[in-house]
Amino acid sequence: MVLLSIGLMTVDHRHSHMDSIRSALALLLWPVQQATHLPFAAWEWGTVNLALRLTLLDENERLRSENLLLNARLQKFAALKAENDRLRDLLQSSRAVADRVLIAELLAVDPDPYTRRIVIDKGSRHGVFQGQPLVDAWGIMGQVAHVHLLGSEVILITDPEHVLPVQVNRNGLRALVTGTGARNSLTLPHLPNTADIREGDLLVTSGLDGRFPSGYPVAEVVEVRRDPGEPFLRISAQPLAHLERNREVLLVWPAAEGDEVEPAALDGLLEAAPESGS
Repeated sequence: MVLLSIGLMTVDHRHSHMDSIRSALALLLWPVQQATHLPFAAWEWGTVNLALRLTLLDENERLRSENLLLNARLQKFAALKAENDRLRDLLQSSRAVADRVLIAELLAVDPDPYTRRIVIDKGSRHGVFQGQPLVDAWGIMGQVAHVHLLGSEVILITDPEHVLPVQVNRNGLRALVTGTGARNSLTLPHLPNTADIREGDLLVTSGLDGRFPSGYPVAEVVEVRRDPGEPFLRISAQPLAHLERNREVLLVWPAAEGDEVEPAALDGLLEAAPESGS
């Protein structure tokens, strides 16, 4: 066998007669080589994919955490932007009211479903007085009912016990607006059937009660019902102030005697009022 092997190597080296046999043997052994290499290739593939999967999981978890953090910051920025917009509206509307105003923040809402009262964070320490008007950027909200040292209770114009003298901005017709206890509804009682009032009329303060300065937007008439068998009209109005959405409100000190509200500023407030009530 040794001599035969030496002879075959000599012949193959000098004349290359074994190339075809070598090629045939290599072809037959290729599946065996691949089968032998398969476990190592599978191990390498599994190791790489496992490491890649762990890396992707870590990165996914990190991105999820960053996304939650960014969403939380975005919500905070959105809340700050909304608050900034509300304060800007209040500051702009303050130009249309008396010389002295004070921004107050809502602290609590009376849970009684038959009343409409809120609590604000300004009291006698800040100069607040009973009966003081409360407005927002769109119109009259109510007046201070009870004053404490660091806070005050406010009765809204939708409270059933609240009565406010108004006049129709179109023709000067005087009337009284009373609350109904509903969230966004007012009524005008005791107006005769012949009264010149129609849907869409803007109601503004008349100033006859001595508390609310005249000319402030209050409500918009949304329904006028004339019943021939009744002596009075049935009139419903919608407040222009955002009574159920405000977080910041404006306390108003009546202008000193002889002072007048600037017409341009008041016109801007009146222009904003019907849009908010529509």
